[in-house]
Amino acid sequence: MCKPSLIDAHIHLDLYEGYQRDKILQELELYSVKALISVSFHLQSSRTNIDLSRKDARIKPAAGFHPEQELPSEREVDELLSLIELHEQEIVAIGEVGLPYYKLKEHPEVEVEPYIDLLEQFIIESKRMNKPIILHAVYEHAPIVCDLLEKHSIEKAHFHWFKGDEETIERMMQNGYFISITPDVLYEQEIQELVKKYPIEKLMVETDGPWRFEGVFQGRMTHPGIMHRSIEKIAEIKRIKEAEVYKQLFKNTTEFYGIS
Repeated sequence: MCKPSLIDAHIHLDLYEGYQRDKILQELELYSVKALISVSFHLQSSRTNIDLSRKDARIKPAAGFHPEQELPSEREVDELLSLIELHEQEIVAIGEVGLPYYKLKEHPEVEVEPYIDLLEQFIIESKRMNKPIILHAVYEHAPIVCDLLEKHSIEKAHFHWFKGDEETIERMMQNGYFISITPDVLYEQEIQELVKKYPIEKLMVETDGPWRFEGVFQGRMTHPGIMHRSIEKIAEIKRIKEAEVYKQLFKNTTEFYGIS
């Protein structure tokens, strides 16, 4: 029996090995995965994702700079912003962008202000384009990002793999921001609690592949097909029929990203 349709709202398709990527694309139909929002790590990653999308229309590229790395040079930022403007019609969003929470945990001497400045440039660009922004912003960094989004009146914000306090969750819900749920919802209580609180109208599912998961996924390549397990768990947590969860999350993602 064919599974209901899914969209992976956050995957780094360009970071897989070529043979893994080929396997995923060959099997998307088998797992009823209709599209992949393929986010970018930096300038070259953004170029690669745009190229991949030209070969397979199910790949929906987002261009950005992942914050958990050294800051790009001014020239790299200018080139990336130029690339975004040049391919504005092809990319579905700005992303992945945000603040370096995990980097600062390891290197507290790193200054966060330049990352905030860079993020604001991406927020301004998403506003100009009227396209979503995909955010890496967890724990105490999330309120800083909310401040910036509110400053620029951004409504189409997607916090991927979000973790944060009650106050921030409430603020995000009031602002209508979206979050996406990873397969660790099967075994992480923090993510399960988030699913319980957050309205289903603002949920999506993602893999963040090629990142690997634990529990039943231990040792397995992260494949978009595993999102069906996430849907099962979301339905269980929210006490909603699986069919309704599939339908709502698919609607959420297609409308948010303007996917036909």
